[in-house]
Amino acid sequence: MSELQLSLIVAGVALVAGVFVYNKWQERKHRKLAERVFRADHPDVLLGRREATATGSGEADAERIEPAMEGAAAADGPESEASPPAEAPRAAAAEPPAELADPAIDCIVRFESAELIGGPYLWQAQQQALSKLSRAAFWSGENERSGQWERLTAHSAADYRRLRAALQLADRRGALADADLSLFMNGVQRLADEFLAVADMPTRNEVLARAAELDGFCAGVDIQIGVNVVAGAAPFPGTKLRGLAEAAGLALREDGMFHAANEDGATLFTLSNLEAALFAAEEMKSLATHGMTFTLDVPRVAHGARVFDRMIALARQFAGSLGGTLVDDNRAPLADNALDVIHDKILEIDQRMAQRGIPAGGPQALRLFS
Repeated sequence: MSELQLSLIVAGVALVAGVFVYNKWQERKHRKLAERVFRADHPDVLLGRREATATGSGEADAERIEPAMEGAAAADGPESEASPPAEAPRAAAAEPPAELADPAIDCIVRFESAELIGGPYLWQAQQQALSKLSRAAFWSGENERSGQWERLTAHSAADYRRLRAALQLADRRGALADADLSLFMNGVQRLADEFLAVADMPTRNEVLARAAELDGFCAGVDIQIGVNVVAGAAPFPGTKLRGLAEAAGLALREDGMFHAANEDGATLFTLSNLEAALFAAEEMKSLATHGMTFTLDVPRVAHGARVFDRMIALARQFAGSLGGTLVDDNRAPLADNALDVIHDKILEIDQRMAQRGIPAGGPQALRLFS
């Protein structure tokens, strides 16, 4: 064996040993990082008190904290009056509020780092890592300065150690697909590796099962109610139609429909053209249509039955003023008993959604039914 061959063998053995040692070092470093991030280092007040009394003297063991009537401190004398109780420090929330990451409708990954992560840097990195998702992923972080959870945006300038990545389980396109879930989880894991953070991933099959179950529930309550007002011999003039709509408080928006809105500007129901053309402000003077449609998107509206009654009353008013007829999608006149059945169905849907903890018209419903 030549000296060159012997040298190559020695170099190869040294290289393999070096890689082995490096991998062990990396494994040990990440294990320590996980222990630092997820360790329970917040003392329990009640347990701490119990331990203190258990290890103290008999006198300490006998000491108890009893509830006291308000004003009882005054009986302790002037010294008590001169020493008001100190205000307890505000505790940071363990998890973000539901409007940022909702366990009921989101797949949430806990993302925690021992080192500070700058908001702008994380925003750019997560956009690249999750760019192929067909659904939007939302990030929230605990602001290191304020201690409050906040939505991560392109304008976030704070630093974070504790973050949550959320991906919605379902919407009107259907349940979260396995392909999107894989892209999400793999992308978040790459970010964790990049920032030397720990990402606590949920179980894939459990997430997909939750998504399918939530989508099934949503499909059962996803109902839109439409009633039509159709013209007789002469079409409805656009000027008169617009005047009636605006007098009733409806506003024409960019989507080509008149919207009835609540005090917050959220849509209650819409008025659209039964024909193909959209309503446009500059064309209402020349418009003539043979019908219009009032539509209520049931899961997106709170107190849907009351809103439905208001919509029907307005549709009847339009029919009377324009000389039209209130009909269903089959052009059959809508009788009172048919409207009563629809009213009761809306009440049933409202109850089902409330029992599920997703009230109609609430923030969760607006996300799911979009």
